[in-house]
Amino acid sequence: MSNSWICIDANLVVRLVADPADTVVRRQWEQWDADRCQLAAPTLLYYEVTNALCRYQNAGFLAPASAQLALRAALALPIRLHGEAEIHQRAVRLAERFSLPTASDAHYLALAEWLGGEFWTADGKLLQKVQSALPWAHLL
Repeated sequence: MSNSWICIDANLVVRLVADPADTVVRRQWEQWDADRCQLAAPTLLYYEVTNALCRYQNAGFLAPASAQLALRAALALPIRLHGEAEIHQRAVRLAERFSLPTASDAHYLALAEWLGGEFWTADGKLLQKVQSALPWAHLL
């Protein structure tokens, strides 16, 4: 699988940086590293990660210092961000095709499709909507 593209979504990144005990995501991350996969995400990734970490902090799941450390860790990950216009156009089509409630999820799918790679998520509801039509979409 050397140099394959893997598009990861924000919930997967949040699990990686906010929960050190989450061995499932850590093992998958190590496997991608061993396979020399190239990690990608749409440019909205860090907005979504920041939002999730703030929500965790506000709900008392993360202390402010832990949220800051998790954000720094997320920003340091070797993920290539993409914001090409074609991705936005594909996202609109995918959101409509799968009746997705927001275009943000569709952006991750659109990027994976555009790169010819795989999409990985921790969002079971999203995967359930697309898995039968998109065999390159996977649940962690």
